Amino acid sequence: MNNFDVIVIGGGPMGLSAAYHLGQRGSTALVLEQSGFFNQDGSSAGVSRQFRIPYPEEYMVKLVKQSVPFWDQLQTQTDVLLRDPVGTLWFGDPAVDTTEGNITQAEASLRAQDVPYDKLTAVDIEQKYGFHNLPPAYTGLFQADGASINLTATMQTLFDRCSLSGTVTLQDQAKVTAIVQKDGVFEVVTPRGTFIGKKLVVVPGPYINSVINLLGFNIEAQYWNMASGFYRIKQPEIKYPTWFVFQKKVENNPNLFYGFPEVSWNHPGYARVASDFVMTPMTSPNQRTSVPNPQELAFTSAWVREHMPGLDPEPVFTSTCMVALSDIDSKELLIDFAPPEVPNHQNIVVYATGWAGKFIPLLGSILADLALDGKTSFDISQFRTGHTYFTMNDR
Repeated sequence: MNNFDVIVIGGGPMGLSAAYHLGQRGSTALVLEQSGFFNQDGSSAGVSRQFRIPYPEEYMVKLVKQSVPFWDQLQTQTDVLLRDPVGTLWFGDPAVDTTEGNITQAEASLRAQDVPYDKLTAVDIEQKYGFHNLPPAYTGLFQADGASINLTATMQTLFDRCSLSGTVTLQDQAKVTAIVQKDGVFEVVTPRGTFIGKKLVVVPGPYINSVINLLGFNIEAQYWNMASGFYRIKQPEIKYPTWFVFQKKVENNPNLFYGFPEVSWNHPGYARVASDFVMTPMTSPNQRTSVPNPQELAFTSAWVREHMPGLDPEPVFTSTCMVALSDIDSKELLIDFAPPEVPNHQNIVVYATGWAGKFIPLLGSILADLALDGKTSFDISQFRTGHTYFTMNDR
């Protein structure tokens, strides 16, 4: 009963998605979650994510497009709407580069991939989407396929399908404390028992090093405890899309913000606005806190007061979400096998760092392909960066 084709370490959305696809392919899979499923301790905290197609890199635009059929297939498994189609608005200074990219470059990538969008002026943005006091030089693009992802419902759907699959076992409160290799298989030790697997899929979010250190390597990462505020909607006639504003830094204020419209599944009557920066990155996920940084909230509230008259500028509810980010300039995903120096490395698949909510069902399929076949039909060459960012422990 403790032997599996694949052991998935990490029970967040990526781990559940990988297990879902493993189950669909008839493999026996075990998901080990160190806390409880649906916990708020890591990168799956909060209940909404942005689904958006704009990216400055054409390969990312292509990958988001490829994710759509996977979202559609997962939607057939539940009556709860997983993506609320409200559109995506990118606007601001077209010359500004951020970890999200650049508006001008994103427009070029959309054109190259034949993705329709509307080009907007500052006046258009104010008139159509309720923003205010924008500098005249600001431009924008609106892409109608953007959506608010119901993250809780997405995880619940994956969890339920795994539970019903007959081939997937879900185990919570099972922090991995040791991984021993014997006779070509992995013995994974947890407080809930020792489990044996032929393959490993390692997807514990920001807790990645606590697992891969057991295998003899690590990844250099910083940790952002990202702050959000929920602002009461004063003008319900304004229909916000999901959005991101690109702006130049002002003194010690990074001045980058993003937001969500009202969603029925979380604080109805409020819109969420967040800072796309942290004042002081953490050096360990153990520093994570549910209390937002007050300066980050203050900067966000000041921006809401100046540019979003449809909202009360003081947040009523707040939240935080932790993400691990590598030193990759654009904070991209890392999807790779363990380093060649690790025994049996070709049977250890690792996903680490970056923002990937929009890829949940597709990335699960990719991870399952890599574990079972050693390859995938999707182009992930841009994310095969373990040779650069993985470091052996004894170096």
